[in-house]
Amino acid sequence: MHRLAVMALLLLSAICALAQVTQSTSLSDPLAVSLAQKSVAALTAGLPVSDVTLSANVISILGSDSETGTGTFEAKGIAASRVDLNLNGGPRTDVRNAANGVPAGAWEKNVGASTSDAQHNCWTDAAWFFPALSSLAQTASPNFVFKYIAQEQHGGVTVQHIRAFQILPGDTSSLQLSQHLSAMDFYLDPASYLPLAVAFQIHADTDMNTDVAIEVRLAAYQVVSGFQVPFHFQRMLNGGVVLDVTVTNAAVNTGLADSLFTLP
Repeated sequence: MHRLAVMALLLLSAICALAQVTQSTSLSDPLAVSLAQKSVAALTAGLPVSDVTLSANVISILGSDSETGTGTFEAKGIAASRVDLNLNGGPRTDVRNAANGVPAGAWEKNVGASTSDAQHNCWTDAAWFFPALSSLAQTASPNFVFKYIAQEQHGGVTVQHIRAFQILPGDTSSLQLSQHLSAMDFYLDPASYLPLAVAFQIHADTDMNTDVAIEVRLAAYQVVSGFQVPFHFQRMLNGGVVLDVTVTNAAVNTGLADSLFTLP
């Protein structure tokens, strides 16, 4: 009897998993999935990628204030990242991680106490600076949906625009919350399929309905250990550049430790 109960439970789990895969597959546009797969192939040349470390010179711009210094950008998998900025106005660290599938983040400035990010701001890609570890690589996951938007002009060039978002827990009917909190817009070069820009929304800590537009412009790709790495990227806030990064060294698949992606 116990054996039959176990078999029934396993069968039910398999049916639920199949239903989730079927739902995600039916919601995704085949063209968007194809473009995402071509982009990942262009970025990785079919090689497995687990982590990346970028060393860079950076300029931080906040209004009329500009600070210069160096930065280290690290990522592991799709859920973990760490950005360390050493600026002339003081250091800042931002981390992202996930436990049991639930994303989280925190930041600290001037080596002070860390502050947790609002959880609703942690569903977008952690590795916003390295598209090989982005949602683009999740076409086989039942938790991601891909939509084709259009071939359009973006940043003065022609691009293929696709969107990827996660199916968040408890939002399997309308998916409005999922798109709102986790959507990543990718603007791909129509010839090389390399991402030229990535855009997403962050939100006020106390109000997930207040949107702030973030865009990352990616350029100067170079091949490092077989992988395409953007050696220049700019992070933009509401259309204005707030971080300008010129990569000086890149290393892929070095075996970064999980402990890097937490703050005290």
